[in-house]
Amino acid sequence: MDLVPALEEPLKKVLGPATAKVMAEHLGLHTVGDLLHHYPRRYEERGQLTHLADLPMDEHVTVVAQVADARLLTFASAKAPRGKGQRLEVTITDGSGQLRLVFFGNGVHKPHKDLLPGTRALFSGKVSVFNRRLQLAHPAYEPLRGEGADETVDTWAGALIPLYPATAKLESWKIAKAVQTVLPSVQEAVDPLPEQLREGRGLVSLPEALLKIHRPHTNADIEDARARLKWDEAFVLQVALARRRHADSQLPAVARKPKQDGLLTAFDAKLPFTLTEGQQKVSREIFDDLATEHPMHRLLQGEVGSGKTMVALRAMLAVVDAGGQAAMLAPTEVLAQQHHRSITEMMGELAEGGMLGGAEDSTKVVLLTGSMGAAGRRQALLDLVTGEAGLVIGTHALIEDKVQFHDLGLVVVDEQHRFGVEQRDALRGKGKQPPHLLVMTATPIPRTVAMTVFGDLDTSVLDQLPAGRSPIASHVVPAADKPHFLSRAWERVREEVSNGHQAYVVCPRIGDEDDDPKKAKKKPSPEDAPEAEKRPPLAVLEVADQLARGPLQGLEVEVLHGRMPPDDKDAVMRRFAAGETHVLVATTVIEVGVNVPNATAMVIMDADRFGVSQLHQLRGRVGRGSAPGLCLLVTEMPEASPARQRLTSVASTLDGFELSRIDLEQRREGDVLGQAQSGARTSLRMLAVIEDEEIIAEARQEATAVVAADPDLAHLPGLRTALQALLDEEREQYLDKG
Repeated sequence: MDLVPALEEPLKKVLGPATAKVMAEHLGLHTVGDLLHHYPRRYEERGQLTHLADLPMDEHVTVVAQVADARLLTFASAKAPRGKGQRLEVTITDGSGQLRLVFFGNGVHKPHKDLLPGTRALFSGKVSVFNRRLQLAHPAYEPLRGEGADETVDTWAGALIPLYPATAKLESWKIAKAVQTVLPSVQEAVDPLPEQLREGRGLVSLPEALLKIHRPHTNADIEDARARLKWDEAFVLQVALARRRHADSQLPAVARKPKQDGLLTAFDAKLPFTLTEGQQKVSREIFDDLATEHPMHRLLQGEVGSGKTMVALRAMLAVVDAGGQAAMLAPTEVLAQQHHRSITEMMGELAEGGMLGGAEDSTKVVLLTGSMGAAGRRQALLDLVTGEAGLVIGTHALIEDKVQFHDLGLVVVDEQHRFGVEQRDALRGKGKQPPHLLVMTATPIPRTVAMTVFGDLDTSVLDQLPAGRSPIASHVVPAADKPHFLSRAWERVREEVSNGHQAYVVCPRIGDEDDDPKKAKKKPSPEDAPEAEKRPPLAVLEVADQLARGPLQGLEVEVLHGRMPPDDKDAVMRRFAAGETHVLVATTVIEVGVNVPNATAMVIMDADRFGVSQLHQLRGRVGRGSAPGLCLLVTEMPEASPARQRLTSVASTLDGFELSRIDLEQRREGDVLGQAQSGARTSLRMLAVIEDEEIIAEARQEATAVVAADPDLAHLPGLRTALQALLDEEREQYLDKG
C-alpha cells in the first residue's frame, strides 16, 4: 500500500519554488508530510515574554519581547566619512533582562518606523556578543498587533505562538504560515499505531496530534500531541529493531563449544593476571550464546581500558577450539595493526601455528588491510581459505568479495559506531552459515540509547577497570583568559618527559588542507562572534612545528594523522611505542585503541571543538600504565559559554556513563544517535532518549509482542507504511555516508 499522496505532495507545488528550495536546502523538508513532522521547538504565550537571560550563544533564536528603547545614531565610517553612517540600536526587554538589536546602513529605516517603544514583536536572529553584551545583528521581526488587527492575528490564531526550529533564511513565523497552508492535509495521515495499543494507552489519533502540535489552544493540547508523537517514533523504531531481531533468531548457526584442554585453556594458563569478575561474567554470557544454534548478536560495552579486547580474544579462541575461524574488524589501519601486534604478543607461541616453535594447540593469526603488499595479501587470503589461520584481524578489506573463509564462526566488530548495519551484514555473509557476532564499543551508552540504537543486539557491560590502571587528572586550560596556564601546560609536558614518560598533543585539523584563499582573507567584523570562533582550528603540522622550535625544543616531537601513508603511520607508532619519540602531535586518529602505557600526559588543543564522548575516548589513551595520567583541555572560549561548561563537565568526572548523559542532555539526540550508528537510524524529532526512558522500554515490549504475533505486519498496513518510510530514510542516510 502506498503512502497517502496528500502527504507525499512536493512542497514546491504547494508553497512555491522559492520557499520550497530554502526548506529543502536548510531544513531537509521536501514533502507536505516532512513539513507536518517539523514540530515547533517551543511555544510562547501571546501575553508573555521570553526569558532573555537564558539565550544560547551562537544559536539562531526566536523571542517574543517588548521594545524598551530605540535610538538612531550617526557615525563616521570608511563608507561614510562625513558622519553620515547610520546605526539603529533597539533595546528589547522581557521585564527582567535586556537584549540589544542593531541595524546598519539602509537597513535602519523600516525598523525605525516599526519598532517604537512599547511594541511587542517576534524577533529572530543569531545571538552574538559585542562589547560584552548579548545582541542580535539585523534580526528579522514580526510585530504582534492587538486583536482585530490585520492578518497577523489570523496567522497567530490561538493563545500559543509556535516557535519552529528555523534558519537565517527562513524565520519561524514564515514556517508557521507554510504549516498553516498544509495543515488541512493532516486528515489524510495514516496512523501507524495499532488501534488496540492507541486506545489502551489513551493516545489521541495522529491527525489530532498533528493539529494540536502545530496549533495548540492550551498547554494540555501540547502535552496530548507530544505524548502521542513520541509513541509513534519510539514504536516504529522499535518495530524495525524487533523485526530484525526476529529475522536473526530464525537463522541457523553452528554451536561453538570450546574443547577441554585446548587453545583457550592453554592461553588462560599463560595469563600473568586473573580476569576481573566483570570479565568472567561477560565471558560466561558470550560462551552461553556461542553454544546455541542461533547466531549470537551481542554488544559489549566497556570503558576505555576495561579489558574488552581480552574478553573478545577469549571468545575468538573458543571458536577456534571448536574448529571455526574468528575475524576481528577494526575501523582504521592503525588500530588493526595494533590489535594484531597486541594479540600475537599476548598469545606468544600459541599464535605460531604451522611454524617451528609453535605450540601444539597453536593457530595462525593473520592481518589483512587495504595497503598490504600483494605477496603478503595473497598469503593471508590463502591462510584464510585453507583454514590455516584461525584468527584474522583486518579493516574493511575483510568485507571484499575476494576474501573467503574456510569456516567463519565469529565476527568481532571493534568500535561499532564506525560501521553501519550493512557492513556487519556483508561480513556475516562470509560464513557457510551466519557466524556469531560480537560488537564492542568504548563509548559508554546509556541503557535507553543502547535500546534505541543497538536494539537488535543483547548488551553486556564491563564496568570495572582491571587492576593496575592509574587515575587520570583532568584540567581545563583557559588559554585566552590566562595565557600563563598554557605555558605551565608545556612545562608539565617537559616534566613528564624528564621523568621518563611520553605525551600526546591532539589537534582538530591536519594543516595541509588547501584552504580557500577567499575565506582566509575575510576579516571578522566586530559584530560577529568572538575571535576564537573565527580562526581556523589549530592544525597538527603547525602546532608540531611551533612546539619543536618553542616550548618543547630539544624533545623528540613527531606527527601522526590520517593522510599519512600506512607504513609511515605504523613506523611513527612503533617509534612512539618504543619510547624513541617523546611527544606525538596527532589528530583523533589516536582516539580508539592506541595503547602506549608509558604515555602519561595529553594536551588537547581547541578542546571545545571535540564532542564530550570524543574527549573521554582521547583521555583514555593516558594513564594506561602504573603512573598517573594527566589530561589538559586547552580552550579559548569564554568562561560563561556552553562550550566551556562542557569541558568543565569532562574534567570533573571519569565516569563515561555520567558523561554520556551530560552529552545527551547538551546536544540533540539525533547527533548522538547518528554518531553511534553512522547514520543508520533516523534522527529523533520528538523523543528525548534520556527523559523518555519509560516510553522506549514500553515501546520495545509492545513492538516485540506485535512482531511475534504478526512478523510481516500483514494486519497493520499503517505501521507497514511508516516502517517503509523509516527504512527508506535509513537507507538513504546510510548511502549518503558511503
